[in-house]
Amino acid sequence: MIYLCSASSSRASLLDEFGIEFEQKSIEFDEERIKTNSVREFVYLASKGKLEAARKKYGIDIPILTADSLIYLNDNEMLKKPNSIDEARRMLESQSGARVSIVSSVHLQSRHVLFADTSVAHYNFSEFKSEELKSYLDSGKWRGKTGGCMVEGFCKKYIQSSDGLESTARGLQVEILMPWIKFATTGVFGAI
Repeated sequence: MIYLCSASSSRASLLDEFGIEFEQKSIEFDEERIKTNSVREFVYLASKGKLEAARKKYGIDIPILTADSLIYLNDNEMLKKPNSIDEARRMLESQSGARVSIVSSVHLQSRHVLFADTSVAHYNFSEFKSEELKSYLDSGKWRGKTGGCMVEGFCKKYIQSSDGLESTARGLQVEILMPWIKFATTGVFGAI
């Protein structure tokens, strides 16, 4: 059993898919105070900050898992979660027909381990069809998604090629975490 200190439904779904027992917990952390132009540094510091906040709130008797993700385009434009449908439209239009890199950082802490990983998944998308984009925006499924992107949903049919774990793009590189989660929960290293 671990605490997933994230409100993300995608991260919760991933843990369910991999059969990891967890309880989803809320935490407060202000990402706006992070001042960096580096995507990797930003997600690392955000995930680490969330871990520190969760550790203060819940302790580490039950292992804590935190994460953060961002998208970057053409190695220079950083996309966070959109706050409005107009912002989601702008972000998704910038991804249409583009190479998109999704960076996720995770932190896991228990009495047995402190583990951190930052991974990247790259996608080349074809042009999004405007009527399908409008339908997706109207559905609201983009809410809470980095850049409004769902590689397991709306964006899936537009993937021309990819490099990296889909779980990384969904915000939690579970395949990398699996042996560490076992170690965090049991003190024994190895695959679950």
